[in-house]
Formats: sequence, structure tokens, C-alpha cells
Amino acid sequence: MIELPLVEAKQVSKTYQTPDHAGRLVLDSIDFSLREGEIVALLGKSGSGKSTFLRTIAGLTQPTGGSVVYRGRDVLGPAHGIAMVFQSFALFPWLTVLGNVELGLEAQGVPKQERRQRALKAIDLIGLDGFESAYPKELSGGMRQRVGFARALVVNPDVLLLDEPFSALDVLTAETLRGDLMDLWTERRVPTKGIILVSHNIEEAVEIADRIIVFASDPGRIRAIIPIKLPHPRDYASPAFRQIVDEVYGLLTTVPGREGGKRGQKAEPLGLGYRLPSASVQQLNGLLDTLMEPPFKGRADLPHLAEAVSLNDDDMLVLIEAVQIMGFANVGGGDIEATASGRKFANADMEERKQLFAKALLAQIPLAAHIRRVLDERPGHAAPETRFLRELEDYLSEEEAERVLESVINWGRYAEIFAYDYDRGVLSLENPGA
Repeated sequence: MIELPLVEAKQVSKTYQTPDHAGRLVLDSIDFSLREGEIVALLGKSGSGKSTFLRTIAGLTQPTGGSVVYRGRDVLGPAHGIAMVFQSFALFPWLTVLGNVELGLEAQGVPKQERRQRALKAIDLIGLDGFESAYPKELSGGMRQRVGFARALVVNPDVLLLDEPFSALDVLTAETLRGDLMDLWTERRVPTKGIILVSHNIEEAVEIADRIIVFASDPGRIRAIIPIKLPHPRDYASPAFRQIVDEVYGLLTTVPGREGGKRGQKAEPLGLGYRLPSASVQQLNGLLDTLMEPPFKGRADLPHLAEAVSLNDDDMLVLIEAVQIMGFANVGGGDIEATASGRKFANADMEERKQLFAKALLAQIPLAAHIRRVLDERPGHAAPETRFLRELEDYLSEEEAERVLESVINWGRYAEIFAYDYDRGVLSLENPGA
């Protein structure tokens, strides 16, 4: 007899309708299955649709194409047997720990005495015994997230969905809670048969997952599937562990169309609506400085470079994307290498860096070149930001369009290719005759 998967997504697509446009494709024809006894981690850059996909599996949002099946039945709404832990603690502040944990059981119509017993058991299981009567405001961040786990586990879920549950916690607290969850899983102290985790932390995913699914962006789709056959508990320092980390880093940091970083290879041009990363110019400068210094001297293993600049994976991925699209570095095989332009930039003084950044910005980023061209052509050399937001909303959501425009404005101001009046919301040329 063929064992059915716990959860199966069949050609799942999701389009968000907007007031002014036909729709924005967020997920594109995703096929996925979760087998009994496994943990699957979903990784990808911000905006790749990972959380939307997780909510689709949970039945909190419906796909516009394809279907989600749980134990052979279509998921048409929140399904009994599937529970979710969110990134934000999402606790009701007027309820005690016990009251918050009981909520899911109350919604299922479980009698008061039974739900009280089950809630107390879940609270004890997750390490909060003694805090049943405490309110969320009395708890630390880690303890509040434990309440979130207890609230999910109290319904005895077949499938547990975790949407970046450790990302709002400090490193030590996250490590402790993650370890406690893995102890519950490996010791079979919870009835959960499968877990799907959305994460931005590569080492976290390699530590706990049996498979890693890497999402591509615009629209979200599966780019790669990486099986992990290492036994638990896993050794962060082992060569096998580091090799998988490097492989995932390589997939997440390589800009599509610029794979391999081969000399002389012409990169695919970006589009006007490319989802620019929200990278700080100061951090970008610092990254290139560190890359050029010993022991790296222009080439580095990505995890080692991340450790050297003390950035988490999410911030690091943003910077790596930025230096690639600006032509300052190439990425391939989990390594990063400064290009000739990147080396020249890192060795320049402050004023020359601005000039080199401006040259790269106008050559590599179509949105920046478009803004400059519009300002050059206008008689008053000024234009409201709404003019460019409307154009970006042909490609992006309203929120993403604002974020992308903010990024290019920050880069353009540093490069002095245009100025920006925040109070009036107007872009202009500081020196139209230049």
C-alpha cells in the first residue's frame, strides 16, 4: 500500500488582486509534499512567498490555482490537525497563559474541564509550569513564544507549521527554544507527525530539517530541493554540515541570471520593477572593506564572511544581493569574490567611492537611471515621488513599491545623482547643470 503524504500541494498558485491592476502573482505552480516523520524548511529572500505558502497550507488563505490536500482531503479552510506558530507572539494581553493556551480547544468546542487539563499538560510540556496565571506582559519574549508553541501543541496537531518562530528572539533564547522543540520531536513526546518551518536562518534550517526547499522570487516558486541525511544531533563544525550550509548560501545569494560569477560572463539586465534589496550603503561599504582585508583579500567563504561582519543571515543576504547587482562582486559555489570594480571601490577614498557608486548605479539599476533621466528631461528638474510609485506598482504591491523606491532614493542620494525632499515628497537635481 502506497503511503499518502500528510500534506500535498498541487500546482498551487496565488495572485493578490489590487485596486488598480489585474493582479500580482505571488506563488507560481508549486508542487510540494510533506511525508510523515519529516521536517521541511522553506528558505528564500524576503518577498518570495514562503509565508503565503505556509498560510495556504494552513487553510488561512485560499490558492487562486491548484489545491492543497491534507490526508487525502482538500483544505478549504482551517483544518483540524494542522496548527501554526507565528513570528509575532500574537497573544491576547487580557488573558493569562492558561487562557491563551485554552483558546484553540475552546474554538473546537472541547468541554471546559478537558481543555483545562490538556492546556495544563501542554504548558508543562513546553516548560512554562508555574506561569499558568501570568499575563503576557509579565513574560519575556522567549516565554511568550513558548505560550505560542503550547497553544499550537495543545490541539495535538498532525502537522505543525512554524512561520519564523525564533526570529524575534535573541540568539541564546532562540537556541534554547529550538533545542527544546527538537527534544520533544526526537523523543516523540508530541503527537505531531510532520513540521514545516519557514526560516531566514540557514544554519537553523540545516540543523533541524530533513529537507530544505529554496524558494525563488517574483513570483515565488521552488528553485531547489536539498535533502539532509545527517543524523541528529548535528555538529555545526562538521565538514558535512558546513558543505550543506555553503550549498544553501550559494543558492540564496546568487542573483538569477548571474550564476557562476565567471569572468567575462555578461549578466542579465535587471528590469525596472526589480525588487531591489533594502541594503544600507554604509553596511555595503563595510562588507566590501572586510572582503578586501586579510584573511580574505578579495575572496571569501560566505558563512565565514557573515561571521566576520557579525550579520545575521537575513541582513547578509540583502547585502550580498546588493553587491552583486551593483557589479561589485560575484557569487558562486558558496563563495564571494570582489570584481575589478569592487576592488577599485574598496580601495578608493570617500569622494571617489561616491563617483564609482554613481557610475555603477546608473549602469546597473534601471530604476535609478530612469529617475535620473526623467529629472534631466523635466524643465524644472523635479518630479513627485508618486510619479515613480505609480510605475513601480505595475510590477509590485503598493507596500513593496514604497520600499523599493525608498531603497533607490537612499542609494541615489549617497551617489549624489539626485536629491530628495522628504517633507514635499519630491525628487530633484541638486545641480541640474552637472
